[in-house]
Amino acid sequence: MSQKGILVTGGAGYIGSHTARQMGEAGEKLVTLDNLSTGFRQAVLHGDLIVGDTGDAELVRRLLNDYEIDTVIHFAAHTIVPESVENPLKYYANNTCNTRNLLACCAEAGVKHFVFSSTAAVYGIPESGIAFEDAPTNPINPYGTSKLMSEMMLRDLAAASDLRYVALRYFNVAGCDLESRIGQSTPKATLLTKVACEAAVGKREAVYIFGTDYPTKDGTGVRDYIHVEDLAHAHVKALDYLRGGGESTTLNCGYGHGYSVRELLNSVENANGAPLNIIEAERRAGDPPELVAGADKVREVLGWNPRYDDLSIIARSSLAWERKQLDSPWSNS
Repeated sequence: MSQKGILVTGGAGYIGSHTARQMGEAGEKLVTLDNLSTGFRQAVLHGDLIVGDTGDAELVRRLLNDYEIDTVIHFAAHTIVPESVENPLKYYANNTCNTRNLLACCAEAGVKHFVFSSTAAVYGIPESGIAFEDAPTNPINPYGTSKLMSEMMLRDLAAASDLRYVALRYFNVAGCDLESRIGQSTPKATLLTKVACEAAVGKREAVYIFGTDYPTKDGTGVRDYIHVEDLAHAHVKALDYLRGGGESTTLNCGYGHGYSVRELLNSVENANGAPLNIIEAERRAGDPPELVAGADKVREVLGWNPRYDDLSIIARSSLAWERKQLDSPWSNS
């Protein structure tokens, strides 16, 4: 194990906190940088938490030096697609410009390894509904574009330096820590599993199905839902790969098959033991009928084997977290 430090940006957020927890449990030396705009102090279970921003070059330089950082795992980003359409410059400022600042600081400090949190949104709407890593990138919203621009900067910096990276393109992340120590707590979240579980515990009046006339098995959209614990483990494996001398690469993170919206909602209803108030609505512009990962490469390159490819586990872990939050809700103030 490396005795050098790992900087986790956005490590107080949903996916970052699960990844940092797994790395902390493995004995890694961690420091989390998070501005707590959507993250939570309570989610940082290992290492130090520094409240600050990736756009603060002086702060980033100091952390890289003081903690002897040789690895950066970069989660910090805005992630709400509709908001990116309404306020694109907010997304380019945080997701792209701040990533540029972070990379510049990494280059100055001689950081060796970089694991980047990217997204399937870089693909836009694949014709076949299945996106492999070599599929054309054609994002249809500023969120996807902001992430793709960051991928390009990372690629070009790696070509011009000794930095090596793994960019992980997430599909639909769902589920929570199976022991309910941390979970998805983002206010006004838009992820379907989170929304459905909030409806199940009474935090929302209803859950909406946008489009019931797609050319799919039950007429609703099909997505590749990946449990956050498996996604976090892919980051652990990515770091192992880089430490072992692996070359820079870009990998999809999904299971390689999809579930429909109705199937996911049925799983939440089964976990809850009661029906949801479901409202059917018109399709949303830009929603593809199906979006599933071509997911062979991540298994081959990283030796990653998911453990929670089960919709019932996703639903139960998410619902358990929402029930816990009823009694002791988190605050990021």
